[in-house]
Amino acid sequence: MSTLGRAMSKFRLAVVQLHVTSVKADNLSRARRLVKEAAGRGSDVVLLPECFNSPYGTSFFSAYAERIPGESTEVLSQAAKENKVYLVGGSIPEEDGGKLYNTCTVFGPDGKLILKHRKIHLFDINVPGKIKFQESEMLSPGNSLSVFETPFCKVGVGICYDMRFAELAQLYSRKGCQLLVYPGAFNMTTGPAHWELLQRGRAVDNQVYVATASPARDETASYVAWGHSTVVNPWGEVLSKAGAEEEVIYAEIDLQYLADIRQQIPITTQRRSDLYTVTAVQEGSG
Repeated sequence: MSTLGRAMSKFRLAVVQLHVTSVKADNLSRARRLVKEAAGRGSDVVLLPECFNSPYGTSFFSAYAERIPGESTEVLSQAAKENKVYLVGGSIPEEDGGKLYNTCTVFGPDGKLILKHRKIHLFDINVPGKIKFQESEMLSPGNSLSVFETPFCKVGVGICYDMRFAELAQLYSRKGCQLLVYPGAFNMTTGPAHWELLQRGRAVDNQVYVATASPARDETASYVAWGHSTVVNPWGEVLSKAGAEEEVIYAEIDLQYLADIRQQIPITTQRRSDLYTVTAVQEGSG
């Protein structure tokens, strides 16, 4: 492998576990500062959490919603350009055509928008005595898979509840993704039970790296996020994991290691497509 090839087979990922408040300007300022900090430590790709610009909850989505482009995405664009990183902008409440979406935007090192992913699977759950939540009361679902390319690898994007659906990760893997990113905000019930388990499952099932970014935990919030932003490798090992507080975690994404795993355990070529298959019925952008 050439020197350039070896260099491109590894890159540094930063995951920002942001303390989110009710003051949008403060959230944007803090995010911008931490993206700069991550870039200063050699990061090539930076990931922000779900609803990084606003509190998470159906009562907040409408009040904090923006069109794209708008205030929050302009800050993301500038941060990506100033720091020359690929910036996965967590998610924000988006207003478009009278509908609200939970939307992730991705910006390149030139500051240009390269992807917009609207959360496909809305978080409608009811665990009696513990938590009930219905995103569908306010939000509309997205209808497209979302993949973007970097000089290092293809990246598949999901938001929080999207991670529970193995088919989405399988389709991303089949599209050539080697890293899956999920800005998310699991809670104090589902977080300790399933947050890490799902990430490790998606990583092992598809022989990919998986990264999640959560807001930092705020016990005074109406919705308390679990935190514990994580990066998992294709062997299912946790490479880096945050605690509950605001912090930036880092991981080296080693694509040669990923290729070795796929060669050693060649599930991609061993699938029985004569018996079963997972296919995308609808594709598109936005």
